[in-house]
Amino acid sequence: MSDRARITVRVAAPREVAFDVFTREIDAWWRHGRKFRIAESSVLHLEAGVGGRVTETWRTGEGLPRQREIGVVEVWEPPRRLVVSWRAANFEPSDPSTQVEVTFERAIGHAGEGTLVTLEHRGWSRVRDDHPVRHGQAPSVFVGRMGLWWGDLASALREHVAARG
Repeated sequence: MSDRARITVRVAAPREVAFDVFTREIDAWWRHGRKFRIAESSVLHLEAGVGGRVTETWRTGEGLPRQREIGVVEVWEPPRRLVVSWRAANFEPSDPSTQVEVTFERAIGHAGEGTLVTLEHRGWSRVRDDHPVRHGQAPSVFVGRMGLWWGDLASALREHVAARG
């Protein structure tokens, strides 16, 4: 069984900017909709530094504030690398977390200076095969779909960086 989904995208910005946009502007580039967020109007936030939390905050239908912790920053090496523990919305407290590592590598080419952003989401072998997060999919199919999900988000990151100018 494959344990990891891995994607790479080139963004048109130096790696210092790419790292900053990925972390500080996460709510601006992260796609909206039920596929990517708990609620359409939720806000994502990533706290800088080791021990910082990745959170999603929203209001219930009754207007009550809610927040969930998606993960915790384990490695903070700007502008080169970021590692975050990751817990899906339907993980129970007893479920093991997975891990997301994002690297930022300088890329120079015909399009000028840019950054290769590589994201690897690993640790899925620790999550039981019948876990609700898998939506009944075989482990290999699920990990492939996670790659497509992250690829969609990586495209949103690339588009957001390009729109910044």
